[in-house]
Amino acid sequence: DNWAFLYAQRLALKQKLPLHVCFCLVPKFLDATIRHYGFMLKGLQEVAEECAELNIPFHLLLGYAKDVLPAFVVERGVGGVVTDFCPLRLPRQWVENVRERLPEDVPFAQVDAHNIVPCWVASPKQEYSARTIRGKIHAQLPEFLTEFPPIIRHPHPPSCPAEPIAWEACYSSLQVDRTVKEVEWATPGTSAGLAVLQSFITERLKSFGSHRNDPNKAALSNLSPWFHFGQVSTQRAILEVQKHRGKYKESVDAFIEEAVVRRELAENFCYYNENYDSVQGAYDWAQTTLKLHAKDKRPFLYKLQELEQGTTHDPLWNAAQLQMVREGKMHGFLRMYWAKKILEWTRSPEEALHFAIYLNDRYELDGRDPNGYARGRADVPSPCPAGCLWSICGIHDQGWAERAIFGKIRYMNYAGCKRKFDVDQFERRYAPRT
Repeated sequence: DNWAFLYAQRLALKQKLPLHVCFCLVPKFLDATIRHYGFMLKGLQEVAEECAELNIPFHLLLGYAKDVLPAFVVERGVGGVVTDFCPLRLPRQWVENVRERLPEDVPFAQVDAHNIVPCWVASPKQEYSARTIRGKIHAQLPEFLTEFPPIIRHPHPPSCPAEPIAWEACYSSLQVDRTVKEVEWATPGTSAGLAVLQSFITERLKSFGSHRNDPNKAALSNLSPWFHFGQVSTQRAILEVQKHRGKYKESVDAFIEEAVVRRELAENFCYYNENYDSVQGAYDWAQTTLKLHAKDKRPFLYKLQELEQGTTHDPLWNAAQLQMVREGKMHGFLRMYWAKKILEWTRSPEEALHFAIYLNDRYELDGRDPNGYARGRADVPSPCPAGCLWSICGIHDQGWAERAIFGKIRYMNYAGCKRKFDVDQFERRYAPRT
């Protein structure tokens, strides 16, 4: 279910050439830990097995793409390179670095297999909100939301096979924090991810429309780790979920709004706004109001370590933080509350955003993702998070009644959460372990 893979195979078949799949394993990436790398590598083992069945060699190259891929292209006499797309700064730089170093006669193509409507096709500019991008995406869904043609067993074998992959050596090559342990609830890989999709459709989809804002209810898809690592295609999820519109129209429509419109709005923001991870990326009204209230007295001030350990005065906030630390996920409604309280309890909006992104990227399985930075208004939170810039800097939101610290940024409080769901139940579930 990957349009870049499909396009590459189509080129290879047309030229009657072998097809190679390469993954360049970098030793570190932003604040990723062994939790993230473990999930990714176990998924890649499944990819390697599938490729072998398809007569397509899979190569795991250790190092940055600019250092290992051009040499591989020359050694193997590769005739063309196809890569996937991610709107974040670092992966885009990797792509640019490879493009500059490839031999001049080797064509290089990029395919947005990440989104259903390709990012640069959905809109040529940064969109203000879901309202401004929704129509553009829906107008193009008939063209792009189609069934995938199959990858076939490749008829042109390579002249020499891929090197056997030493998976243990891959793990030991990593320069990452190994104290944030892998999680038990989420089994990596496509087959496990598709099983989660199936369980969502049969068990939770019926509740998605009505209970997705209640952290105590099992109503969310839980698919974001597999989406983030490309192990399940968002397009596949939509194709399967929309088959049930006749039975669960409200839930299916809400899921499409979240998994397509809001998700692609976040991709749009990161692609067209180079300051997608800083206060400078916020709208003028938001920067002005945050600056105006930056010196307001905070009711509490917490250090990063206190936040990380979930030792604030607020038992609901602590429970949400501990859910994220233990499980690598936090319910979407609580991600909004969690990030907004960080704004309230730190010295400045800049510090709040820095802390929120660090914690999100360190513990969330779907951290370091456009949704983590810029998720559009997430009153219907799934499958992806309320973004740090939405919560703290008002991205894709509007100005609200002015108040201390927040200015015109949307406010959330403990009493509001108590009106929404059984806060005590959630706090008991994620109480600190003595």
